[in-house]
Amino acid sequence: MATPFHAAVLLILLFISATTSSAYKAQHHVRSSIKAHRFLGKFSQSHNKPSGPNIQQYEYETRYFEQQLDHFSFAKLPSFRQRYLINTKHWAGPSRSGPIFFYCGNEGDIEWFAANTGFVWELAPQFGAMVIFPEHRYYGESMPYGSRDIAYKNASTLSYLTSEQALADFAILITELKRNLSAQASPVVLFGGSYGGMLAAWMRLKYPHIAIGALASSAPILQFEDIVPPETFYDIVSNGFKRESKSCFNTIKESWNAIASKGQENNGLHELTKTFHFCRKLESTNDLSDWLESAYSYLAMTNYPYPTDFLMPLPANPIKELCRRIDSCPDGTSIFQRIFEGVTVYYNYTGTVDCFNIDDDPHGMSGWDWQACTEMVMPFASKNGTSMFPVYEYNYTADEEYCLQAFNVKPRPMWISTEFGGHDFKNALRTFGSNIIFSNGLLDPWSGGSVLEDVSETIVALVTEKGKTSCPL
Repeated sequence: MATPFHAAVLLILLFISATTSSAYKAQHHVRSSIKAHRFLGKFSQSHNKPSGPNIQQYEYETRYFEQQLDHFSFAKLPSFRQRYLINTKHWAGPSRSGPIFFYCGNEGDIEWFAANTGFVWELAPQFGAMVIFPEHRYYGESMPYGSRDIAYKNASTLSYLTSEQALADFAILITELKRNLSAQASPVVLFGGSYGGMLAAWMRLKYPHIAIGALASSAPILQFEDIVPPETFYDIVSNGFKRESKSCFNTIKESWNAIASKGQENNGLHELTKTFHFCRKLESTNDLSDWLESAYSYLAMTNYPYPTDFLMPLPANPIKELCRRIDSCPDGTSIFQRIFEGVTVYYNYTGTVDCFNIDDDPHGMSGWDWQACTEMVMPFASKNGTSMFPVYEYNYTADEEYCLQAFNVKPRPMWISTEFGGHDFKNALRTFGSNIIFSNGLLDPWSGGSVLEDVSETIVALVTEKGKTSCPL
C-alpha cells in the first residue's frame, strides 16, 4: 500500500507533468548526424548568466562538493569541485522526513537550468521540500583539472565525461548531503528535462535505493540504435510547420535545392552571405543549411504559447510567427529573402543583431560533441515526402570519420542500450523499474524517442497530443 508521502509524490509528479504539457543541423544524400546531436546539447556552450525579462530569479545558496574524477577505479587521479545550488528555506527537516527535490543537471551551466525550472521551486514550499540543482561534470563551473581548456584538451582528459560518471556524482552527492544533515530518511524525487530527463530515468533504474521516483520530461531514452525510426525527430519538426502553414512548409522544403544551386553560381556564396546578413563570407552552402536546420529544430523545441527567453528571446507561438513572415512577403520576393525574414524570428526577434556569426562554437570541442562521439550516438535521418528537410540517410561511417578527426575516438552506438537498456524496453522497465513518469507533448520532436505508453502501474506515460514538454519544466 502506498504511504501518504508516496501518494503526495505521485500528485506532485502528475501536477508538474500535466501543467508542463498544457503550457505550452545538410548535405543531400549523405550527412553526418553529429550536427543533429547538438540539438540535444543545446546548452553546452552557454557561459552567460541567465538574464532577460522572463527569467525568474529564485533563491539558493551556491556550494561546492569534492568529487572523484573516476568513480569506477582506484587509480590516483585528481578530484574536482562540483557546483550545486541548494535551497532549504521550506524544507520540513530530517525529523519530519522532509523530501528532497533533486534536478539532474543537464549539459550546461546549472544556474541557467535553475532559472528555467519553475514548477520545482513553486511546489517545494507546499511539500516542505529541499531543492537541489547539481551541475553536470565538465559543464559550467564543474570542470575537472581546474579549467575548461585543460579538461577539454584531448580524449584523455575528456574520457571521464560520461553519463555513468555524472550519475555517480549525483548519487554520491545525495548520499553525503543526507548523511551530513542526518536526513537519511528523507526521500529523494528526481526531476529532469531532455538529457536531464534521460539522466533522471536512468538514475532511478541504476540507483533505486537513492531516489524513490523520477519525472523524466522529454527524455529520448529510445533515440538509439534502431529502437525508433531515425527520421522520427525531423518528421515531428516538419509536422509542426506544416500544421501552421502548408505554403510555409513547402517554401522551406524548396529552399534547400535553391540554396545549393545558388552556391554553384559565380558570386553565389557572396550573394547568400549578403542576403542572410552573415558577418563573414560563407565557405559553403552546407554551413547555411546547418544554420537554418538548427533554427527550425530549436523553434520546434520551444514552440510555447507565451514569450520566452529559454534559448533565444522568442515571441509566443514562434513557428506561427515564422510562417506568417514567410507567407506575408510580397509577390516577387525571392525564396532566400522569404527564408531570411522567417528565420530572424529565432536569430534576431529583438532586432538588435546587425550580422550573424554562422559558427556558434568557434573553438570547437564542446562537451556535447564529445558525448555524441562516444556514447550518445543518436541516429537521425530525413525522408522525402514527410520531411521539409533535405533527404539523407543515417550514416554511421560519416559519424565515425568526424569523431576520429575531432577527438581520435570511435563512437560506441550500442553502449547506451547495453548500459541502460532500450531494446524490449517495456519488458525491462516492467520487470526492473518503478516510480518513473515520462512526460511528453507530441509537438516536441524529442517525444518520438521517449516512452509514450504506460508500462506498468508505476511507470506511467503522460502524453499531451498538442503539448510541448521540452525544458523548462
